[in-house]
Amino acid sequence: MPDQIVGAMGWPIEHSLSPAMHNAAFAALGMTDWRYEKMAIPPDIVRHSLKQMRENGVIGVNVTIPHKRAVMPHVRPDEIARRVGAVNTIDFRDNSATNTDVQGFMGDLMAHDVLPRGLRVVILGAGGAARAAVYGLVESGALVQIVNRTPENSAKLISEMRVDAEVADLSAVATTDVIVNCTSVGLYPHIDESPLPDDAIFKRGVVLYDMIYRPAQTRLMRQVEAAGGQAIGGLGMLVRQGAAAFTIWTGIDAPIVTMFNAAKAALTG
Repeated sequence: MPDQIVGAMGWPIEHSLSPAMHNAAFAALGMTDWRYEKMAIPPDIVRHSLKQMRENGVIGVNVTIPHKRAVMPHVRPDEIARRVGAVNTIDFRDNSATNTDVQGFMGDLMAHDVLPRGLRVVILGAGGAARAAVYGLVESGALVQIVNRTPENSAKLISEMRVDAEVADLSAVATTDVIVNCTSVGLYPHIDESPLPDDAIFKRGVVLYDMIYRPAQTRLMRQVEAAGGQAIGGLGMLVRQGAAAFTIWTGIDAPIVTMFNAAKAALTG
């Protein structure tokens, strides 16, 4: 049995792509004593489960829905996790925790030659994914506006995170340089839905980053491309946040191409 166990805790967790990409990375690097597992943890036993994993020698875990906020009182979140208000990576060796969604999102933006400084960016949504995007973009010098069906939630996010951002409505989409979809609208199986109306107007050359990766091309992505814009799906963010966690646990640079190919294969397989 492998000595080094890491994994993903969530509820549900069955459809996670993380085991495929991490175990492919371990195999590629000859790390035969490492294994990544799915850990289905109901919400009412989060604290007990963290204690059990720590006592049983689990190296660390990724944290996904619905536990990203629930784990915070039981770990040592860093500044990023505290500002975002959510944890997605824990290292049980010192009980430290961070949010690599920020690094994954910003890294994938830059990999697509999108440099946020000075750009006007509209964030669609005000949940946990939006918080990671807002933090990364504001810290990088972007001019951020948040659009949500309930404007009060946008205002609450700005207040809680103490960031320099604005509450906006859908009209802001017409003049923005970058749109980031942090909602689940358009996620499989609801692939015919979009967070924006069919007659939405886009700025020439607009860039859309849709955090959804299932399906690979959402209806929103097709809308933006039909208007002459650039659309980027969210698989790269998933891989890059996982790669950041891999390095935290192992101290080794993650083989990102291997992880991306494994995640893509698992997604389409």
